[in-house]
Amino acid sequence: MGRRQKPQLITTAERSPEQELRSRERRYVAMMLLRGLCVIVAAVLVTAKVPLLWLWLSLLVAGALVLPWAAVLLANDRGPRPEHLLRNKLQSRRQPQQSHPDPGHALSDREHAEPKEPKVIDG
Repeated sequence: MGRRQKPQLITTAERSPEQELRSRERRYVAMMLLRGLCVIVAAVLVTAKVPLLWLWLSLLVAGALVLPWAAVLLANDRGPRPEHLLRNKLQSRRQPQQSHPDPGHALSDREHAEPKEPKVIDG
């Protein structure tokens, strides 16, 4: 009996903040575990006195120094805002500009538009 696969869900909606935070936490923990592994392997290699020890140690120490920095940067990184996505910028250029009935009005049509519901295609 095979493992049941999750159904495919295609949507234009963004991931929830909880899901995004959870994935960033997992990525951080994985990178810090990899850093710990670098330190442990370096200690084992020093005691085993392997050939080209200087090369292996330099690679492992570099990994142990760079991984925490990269882990923190990636853990604090969030996805781009919708208005900064290239796809959205290209779509807004293709749509014709609608003039507002009141030309002296400061708000654009986009600000008056009701927020669209995300389109969901469930397979």
